[in-house]
Amino acid sequence: MSDDDYIYDEATGEWRPASEIAAAKAAQNVVRDASGTVLSDGDSVVLIKDLKVKGAGQTLKQGTVIKTIRLTDNPEEIDCRHDAIKGLVLRTEFVRKR
Repeated sequence: MSDDDYIYDEATGEWRPASEIAAAKAAQNVVRDASGTVLSDGDSVVLIKDLKVKGAGQTLKQGTVIKTIRLTDNPEEIDCRHDAIKGLVLRTEFVRKR
């Protein structure tokens, strides 16, 4: 075995196989909506709550459909576009997969 096969895990203080650490990181980055359904790039979502949009002076109403979402590095946020608002970032706790 080579040294590249194991990575030092600072959380546990142990040397662990690289494949095991990669699998653990992939499991942490799963993005889920308010009901627990897994979201992926390109999905459509529906708002489950009225949301006031900062800086736009507008409120997105419950039931508004947001098409073609993009996942971010943060599993609690999604990047999306709305007709009137460009560069909109929504928290996953306020959306449900359509």
